[in-house]
Amino acid sequence: MSIFKHAADILEAKVNRLLSRAEDPAETLDLSYEKMLTNLQEGKRHLADVVTEQISLENQIAQAQKQAAKAEDNARMALNANREDLARSALAEKQAEAQKIAALQEAHDTVAAQARKLMDYEHALQDRIEQFHTQKEVMKSQMAAAQAQVKVTESLTGLGHGLDDAGDALRRAQDRTAQEQAKAQAMDGLLESGVINDPLDHRTQTEREMDTRVRQFIGKNRQFRNAAPAFIGVSAPIF
Repeated sequence: MSIFKHAADILEAKVNRLLSRAEDPAETLDLSYEKMLTNLQEGKRHLADVVTEQISLENQIAQAQKQAAKAEDNARMALNANREDLARSALAEKQAEAQKIAALQEAHDTVAAQARKLMDYEHALQDRIEQFHTQKEVMKSQMAAAQAQVKVTESLTGLGHGLDDAGDALRRAQDRTAQEQAKAQAMDGLLESGVINDPLDHRTQTEREMDTRVRQFIGKNRQFRNAAPAFIGVSAPIF
């Protein structure tokens, strides 16, 4: 493997990791879940504002009802005292408070309806978030199991970059070993044939050739002795 191919593999692996990280479905699911929670919190804040307005209207209605009741009592007391002018003034105040109560009640009914809608929306969103959370965790577990299976399969089949590099390194080592062994055998042959000299060997060329022939004769003699037992017990032919 050349240095340029190795650098290209490293760059490709880094780009793939960045793309996988950018398209990580698990992170996308978590982000969607966080957005849903954010929407739920915003809905709760809106509901709190509406309920606060509803309570304020209820307090104003109660205060207007007290003023109307007080005006009615004043009108009755004025009539008992033969003060028709004061009675008419108290009755006019009561009428004004009654109109105010009607307007406040109408606004209250509108706000209360809005509050009920927001509460229904909040409950529906809460249920949906819980369902999404369950589905999200199940999907993430399935995805993690699938990714683990892919990694194990790649390791077993050699599809991963790590095993490819290891296989290339092993092949290079085997080729280098074969080359060194062939070189060693060639050096031994050249040394035995006398083409190259051993600096520690002080024999003459004639002495080295004689020693080579002796070793060859000894080797042939050993081969003959090893083959001799096969002829034991064989009778010579009679003519």
